[in-house]
Amino acid sequence: MNSIDYIGKLTGKRVSWLVDSGPKDDIAISTRIRIARNLKDTPFPPCADSENLNKVVVAATFALDKMPVIKKQMSIDMGEIGPVDAQVLLERRLISQEFCARRQNSSLVMSDLENIAVMINEEDHIRLQVIRPGLQIPEVWEEINSLETALSNELPFEFDQTLGFLTSCPTNVGTGMRASVMLHLPGLVLSNQTNQLIQAISKLGLAVRGIFGEGTDNLGNLFQVSNQSTLGETEEDIVTRLSGVISQIVKHEKNVRIKLLEKQRDMLLDHIGRSYGILKYSYIISTKEALNSLSMLRLGIDLGIIRSVDMHTVNELFICVQPAHLQKYAGKNTESEGRDRIRATFIRDALQKNNG
Repeated sequence: MNSIDYIGKLTGKRVSWLVDSGPKDDIAISTRIRIARNLKDTPFPPCADSENLNKVVVAATFALDKMPVIKKQMSIDMGEIGPVDAQVLLERRLISQEFCARRQNSSLVMSDLENIAVMINEEDHIRLQVIRPGLQIPEVWEEINSLETALSNELPFEFDQTLGFLTSCPTNVGTGMRASVMLHLPGLVLSNQTNQLIQAISKLGLAVRGIFGEGTDNLGNLFQVSNQSTLGETEEDIVTRLSGVISQIVKHEKNVRIKLLEKQRDMLLDHIGRSYGILKYSYIISTKEALNSLSMLRLGIDLGIIRSVDMHTVNELFICVQPAHLQKYAGKNTESEGRDRIRATFIRDALQKNNG
């Protein structure tokens, strides 16, 4: 199966890290860790020519073929696919924005379940990624650490005894690790506490970003919280610190939801009810409005207010209503207005099926 056909097949599958329930998944949507590595004595991607980049693809792909943890793996030549297909991979959180834009002389190796993905020739030669549903930072770290250890036995990585692992961007030097948790925080947004939260988190050396990482908006009240520093700390230190902070944020969000129910119940029910109505009856709806309305619907399900829709349907819609997925479902490239119509129809149909 070629790369384009596989991506077409991918859009017909449910997103594995959203299907299975994970710990504290009412607030913590998913946990992801990425590790950056570069091959020894090889120019880093920003400075490498096509010949060197292709050699990295061959060497890394050959080494990954030996990894038993990546079961039923698929290799996608990013140069073979168009911008819509690349955007599909981004929407499913399999690749980064940088990798989406940089497609020549690069490859994606991923497991059939989408829980493991390896970007070859992104900003660095290799970006390993493991993602799981819910709050599972130690478990994800253990899994990706095993993969990195096995891969290091096949490929020599650039390493400095003082600095640690060397990367293209100085902010990743050291561990080369970015651990992040995707959080659904509608309670904090409704109570206008997000700016206060972001400031507090920044003082702890962590970063808060939007749904697709740095420079993106927090559509659907979704926030990524991740470590900011990779130098001067061990991977275990990062895992421990991030786990502690995320647990506190989850607790705070739960408390805020309880207070909203007790003291601003009508306001909360109005937000949830209006959002549900928009999703059920709109004939034109933008990505932003759809994601924000789905966020409120998800909150209503979490609180037991909405019982006619199951959580899996809402989770899947968070992915399916995004532009590239809609164009794949429609079988054609469409302009923004056309996508808004297709999106509204798709949501109405999904909710109607869910209601039986």
